[in-house]
Amino acid sequence: MLPVFDALEGSSLYTDMLKVPDHQVAGHKAGNGKLGPLVDNSGRFYKPLQGDERGSNEVSFYASFSSDTRIPVHIRRFFPNFYGTQLVEASDGSGLQPHLVLQNLTLGQVNPSIMDIKIGSRTWPPQATEDYIHKCLKKDRQSTSIPLGFRFSGLQIYESKESGFWKPEKRSIKCLSADEVKLILRKFVSSHVSEKMDLKPDCTFASVVYGGSAGILAQLLELKAWFEDQTIYHFYSCSVLMTYEKELISYGKSPHAEIKLVDFAHVVEGKGVIDHNFLGGLCSLIKFISEILTMPDERTTESSSEDFQKNGISEGGTP
Repeated sequence: MLPVFDALEGSSLYTDMLKVPDHQVAGHKAGNGKLGPLVDNSGRFYKPLQGDERGSNEVSFYASFSSDTRIPVHIRRFFPNFYGTQLVEASDGSGLQPHLVLQNLTLGQVNPSIMDIKIGSRTWPPQATEDYIHKCLKKDRQSTSIPLGFRFSGLQIYESKESGFWKPEKRSIKCLSADEVKLILRKFVSSHVSEKMDLKPDCTFASVVYGGSAGILAQLLELKAWFEDQTIYHFYSCSVLMTYEKELISYGKSPHAEIKLVDFAHVVEGKGVIDHNFLGGLCSLIKFISEILTMPDERTTESSSEDFQKNGISEGGTP
């Protein structure tokens, strides 16, 4: 069933309050006549609804998930809050367009380090067309999706007020090796990012970001335990979004390390079968992060350093 959209009263006044997100690392970005997500000042994220079945599929998933009593409370926290759908002025100037209204996951964060990690060695749903399967399979083969079960879709890592963010272009992180993936996961929790220090991240913040009872690893393991049992949904082309704030650590505060699942345009019914595709990718990511915690002083090999620079990802920033 297609969703029902309600336009906001005084939409022209309201949309003046919408703006482009400050910390979007993946997906289509708004601006320069392009359609993309917007945010407001009250903590809501407006995602343009895709015009084909992907848009209605994502709305259907959120509506179903939010009312499904089979979903444990402790699992719901890993999903964005859903506030329905809304007609708002689109960022590309095309007028009122339907948008998903979701929780703004970076609200209140000043300089968050963020990773968008697409999970699964297969990124297309069973009902996909041959053309779409071919398109996805090409991306999966060219990235670490097939060999590792996950790949980076986008990222930004905050270093300091002076250096700002290290935010490599998305095209430069699509063809990484396993060693390069490990390197970026280590850089994510290191004190230096863009300094040219022969690609040896120090993993200074690994224990407080990845480790601990409330760290990212503990959250991933909690999510894994649910996926080992749940047969309600299969999550194709879904991402794990990892965030934390490095500056808070220097003030002796919690870095607010957190994971969320995002992007549900290709979720299908599980029909009583475990989602081995997503679970396998999740286990692979957990393995990489666990190794960083157990071996924080591991040094990157010379070959991985050469591959890293060959792909155009320098210590100094984007290619």
